[in-house]
Amino acid sequence: MSAIKITGQKRLVLVSGRAHMALAEQIAAALDSELVHTDARTFANGEIYARFDESVRGADMFVIQSHTNPINEWLMEQLIMVDAAKRASAKRITVVAPFYPYARQDKKGRGREPISARLIADLFKAAGADRIMSVDLHAAQIQGFFDGPVDHLFAMPVLLEHFKALLDPSSLTVVSPDMGRVRVADIWSDKLGAPLAIIHKRRDPLVANQVTVHEIVGEVEGRTCLIVDDLIDTGRTIVKAAEALKAHGATRVVVAATHAVFSDPATEILQSDVIDSVVVTDTLPLPPEKHWDRLTVLPIAPLIARAIDAVFNDGSVTSMFDGAA
Repeated sequence: MSAIKITGQKRLVLVSGRAHMALAEQIAAALDSELVHTDARTFANGEIYARFDESVRGADMFVIQSHTNPINEWLMEQLIMVDAAKRASAKRITVVAPFYPYARQDKKGRGREPISARLIADLFKAAGADRIMSVDLHAAQIQGFFDGPVDHLFAMPVLLEHFKALLDPSSLTVVSPDMGRVRVADIWSDKLGAPLAIIHKRRDPLVANQVTVHEIVGEVEGRTCLIVDDLIDTGRTIVKAAEALKAHGATRVVVAATHAVFSDPATEILQSDVIDSVVVTDTLPLPPEKHWDRLTVLPIAPLIARAIDAVFNDGSVTSMFDGAA
């Protein structure tokens, strides 16, 4: 009769790509840990190389990367780091991608279009990832694209804590900027005890980043309107929504979003007089030139660190969000 022999302990290893080192360092600090140094280089012809400076054999590895511009370069770097971890005999590899790349290409709207979000999941799997962790996926169905566990984190608790101290629920209306965000906005309205309004918008499928606002469903006149969205790219959608809300009598328009993509000329557009303030998290790096006085950036590292700790210790990630999202 054989006995099971248990030796050693689980080992947590954190590594990070070069896209947003500040976030990775904050996550490591929140876990009372340090990043394992990665020798990452880009050669003259654009090829990327990555090697870990310490042994990761048998480790529970978390490979952190924020997918900002140039998104394809940072995606490739993370894939190469996952491959390096697999070949270095890491026991389990978790891709930590706070902003999931290509998340907006999650379905076929017209014939002959790709479903690029699924392709990204396949690439992570092929590279050797065992699980994926991300914050506020553009569409919840992306969780089904990956053949393995997906930890879908929500920035709502971080943002809610900020707004509960600032906004009066009696004069507040939560606004969904489109039909796709209604479910999330509905949860926000329940948490804040405020009514919900919905903006109906129409996009031209042939023109990127162009939106026409049609009508508003809900009461916004004389109220503070809180627009909640998962990301802000060029800012045109948000400004159009804010213009429509102000035209319908809203007194203030406040914007809350998880991912500050802020593709040019977003910072100029978002400083429009129709927007009173913008609150985002730091899932993506924001250089000083993309900050302005009405922008607030909240730290996301504590949330991601808690999720990593739960995964490492076989705890529940869902319980972090009260099962509400």
